[in-house]
Amino acid sequence: MTAMREEIGQQAQVVAAMAANARPFEAAAAEARAAGARFVLYAARGTSDNAAVYGKYLATIAAGLPCGLAVPSAATVYRARIDLRDCLVIGISQSGETPDVAEYVARARTDGAFTLAITNDRDSTLAGVAHCVLATGAGVERAVAATKTYTSQLAALALFWSAWTGDDAMSAALREQIPLAMSAALSLEEPTADIALRLSHSGRLLVTGRGYNYSTALETALKVEETCYLPALPYSGADLRHGPIAVVEAHYPVLLFALTGATYASMRELHDDLRSRGAETFVITDGDDEFAGAALDRDLAQHGDAAVPGHQIVDLKHPDALRSKHRSPAGP
Repeated sequence: MTAMREEIGQQAQVVAAMAANARPFEAAAAEARAAGARFVLYAARGTSDNAAVYGKYLATIAAGLPCGLAVPSAATVYRARIDLRDCLVIGISQSGETPDVAEYVARARTDGAFTLAITNDRDSTLAGVAHCVLATGAGVERAVAATKTYTSQLAALALFWSAWTGDDAMSAALREQIPLAMSAALSLEEPTADIALRLSHSGRLLVTGRGYNYSTALETALKVEETCYLPALPYSGADLRHGPIAVVEAHYPVLLFALTGATYASMRELHDDLRSRGAETFVITDGDDEFAGAALDRDLAQHGDAAVPGHQIVDLKHPDALRSKHRSPAGP
């Protein structure tokens, strides 16, 4: 068993452990509220930036706050002074040692922001420069390709914004249903491997999701690229229709995330459009209608599209799904 496969199996336990103790998230939300935060910026890179995309949807939709992704180079390269009064700046980094993220958060604090760090290392540089720290407690991650640190970041964001909004249903799902769904996803290793075998003969992949699961599309594409050397283009379901869909032709492989909720109908329509162009589609869904009949995730429990998109990403991170170019997912 590779280190990556082993760490995939730890994800449900990590999320459940985080959700079992809501106090740090409640305290962080209370501090940020007391500081007068009226809008939000996330500073992150790589996988953590994909987690920030999920957080952007949570802050905007669940909390009703204007939110965006920070431009770290504005501060770290161009040395711009930014008026960040009344802003909550959230820095996300697995190790807490991403230099420009830590520097951006430090400068944001100087420029008037209330700063929060989400990291796996409470003693990291990022943790040291922020007002408040949420440590994910995912444990040492030996594989280069992030798995449990990514889904623990999603959980941290969901728990923080649940505390901010008082959404008890979300926090309860994180304690119970979501870890169960993440564990259930591990049973999909065989069908996932079958898909990987089919994709191993392709030199390209398009990945799409919408809303809360846009982050899932981004992270899946990144994992495919860094472990398989397979070019994977991630798009939101909406953006795909505005030009990029023109590249889709017969037998073009498309991985599509269509979770029940506000975006489900539009993703079904996109799927039909892609199929009409001859695309070979692979659908990840928790739907229970005819659309879900041939889908990979049809047996997973439904939790809605706002829930942590962890169980959808767990099965796509199986090593068997990521060995199509014969590269070890545990290696550099």
